[in-house]
Formats: sequence, structure tokens, C-alpha cells
Amino acid sequence: MAFEELLEDPVIQKYLNELVGPKGMPVAAAPPDGEVTDEELAERLGLELNDVRRALFILYENDLASYRRVRDEDSGWLTYLWTFEYEHIPGNLHEEMERLLEALEERREYELNNEFYLCPECSIRFEFGEAMDLGFSCPECGSQLEAMGNDELIGAVDERIGELRNELGLAT
Repeated sequence: MAFEELLEDPVIQKYLNELVGPKGMPVAAAPPDGEVTDEELAERLGLELNDVRRALFILYENDLASYRRVRDEDSGWLTYLWTFEYEHIPGNLHEEMERLLEALEERREYELNNEFYLCPECSIRFEFGEAMDLGFSCPECGSQLEAMGNDELIGAVDERIGELRNELGLAT
């Protein structure tokens, strides 16, 4: 899939924005063909060099960019030539979805295996043991804690787990 097609997908745009942030998004959203230096990118995009370097490093850490070092024979300075490798984005997103699924499954187990109490004034939630240690009184306002059902939350987590498993092609 070409860079242009990938970058039209709102999910991929959001993924890149989450990685590099708003200052780095112009770098991520405008990958040049071939190799480019960080200085060339900063000049072309009208950005601060440090913002460009930060975005490039984040892309590099996530296998979405690579670099090649070239030493200037006269000055001895190193120049980094960057290449964007956005063909790794689908695989990275798949891995993110797997991590999210695992986290949701852990959260589901936590919700199922604990009893909760809620302060009706402060909306602070406590596990049973914490509530018991506090004498079932809110440490912030002193209100009596009330038993809290979490069936609705578990239902929402179950629904999202089902959606993710479906998207990942896993049996439900």
C-alpha cells in the first residue's frame, strides 16, 4: 500500500498523531520519497529542527523510519539520511490491538473478581478491602460509601473484547 493511501485512513492518521504528537504530525504526514535529512525536512515543512528530530526518532523507535549515516570526508560530520517505512504500520496496529485485547481481558478479570464501593459525593471508587479499612466512609468528604455494581462496565468491556477478537480474526 502506498504512503498516500495509508495516510488517508483516519485510523492510521490517529495512530501517527498518537505516536509523534501535533508538532511531529507534519513530519509523519508528509513522508518524502527516498532519503532525506532532518535539516531538509525541517526547512521543507517550516518546523523547528528539534521537533523534526524528535518525530523521526519516535518513528524510528516504532520501525516506521530508518536512517543511514554518511560521514563528510572534509569536515568529518555525520549526516543522517532518513527513509520512511510505513509498510510496517498495519503490523504495528495489529500488535497494538493485541495489547489492547490483553489489557481489556485483564481488566475484565479484575472487575469480575472484586467488589467495589463508591462515594456518592466524590465519585471515588474503592475496592472492598480499601472500603473496609476506611470504615466504609469516604476519606475525602466523610460520606458513607455505597456498594457499586459494575455489570454495565463488564458488559461494555465484553463488547469491546468481542469487537477486537473479531477484528483480529480470533474465535470468540
